[in-house]
Amino acid sequence: MFDSLKRSWNRRGLKDESYGWIFDPYFGDEVVVFDTETTGLDTKKDVVLSIGAVKVKGDRILTSQSFEIFLKPSREISRESIKIHHIRPCDLEYALEPLEGAKKFLEFIGNRPLVGYYLEFDMAMMNRLIKPWLGVNLPNKQIEISGLYFDKKIALIPQGNIDLRFDTILRDLKIPKMGQHNALNDAIMTAMVFVKLNNTTKLN
Repeated sequence: MFDSLKRSWNRRGLKDESYGWIFDPYFGDEVVVFDTETTGLDTKKDVVLSIGAVKVKGDRILTSQSFEIFLKPSREISRESIKIHHIRPCDLEYALEPLEGAKKFLEFIGNRPLVGYYLEFDMAMMNRLIKPWLGVNLPNKQIEISGLYFDKKIALIPQGNIDLRFDTILRDLKIPKMGQHNALNDAIMTAMVFVKLNNTTKLN
């Protein structure tokens, strides 16, 4: 009931009724797994540099329907963040304006559930893009894969300490690590984790 009230309150802030469909219930069998690369980890100051996403239908990762865009930054990219995501200012010469990127992302995800690792951060960063324009936060259902992994693992070691680092989850589920660190590759690896967890009744 609380979620329904929160959703209704969020709906009241919608500035453009042509996007009212994002609040419609979703009855399909697809989710969108996404990841962002940013100038840093401060959700109040840092900005999104790139977004990678892929649709999952049942137990199939639809790589033919992947999504990857780069956005023009409104602040300087630090050397520290470049070491992590390897996105340099010269790589963003033909990047999209943030508002254009936000619209394309919304068109791609529709009202499907959103899946991610450390999803709270990515959602906060996307809402910084979307709310000033649309007046609302993304209302899509959210699925955190570290939570799914924890729920599977805790049955085996209820008193134990569960390592929720992404690399640890990949190793434990025997999922290969894709070479280049970027938003789309991270989204695809996260999608593989999601599919594996949904098709595994018991973890070792």
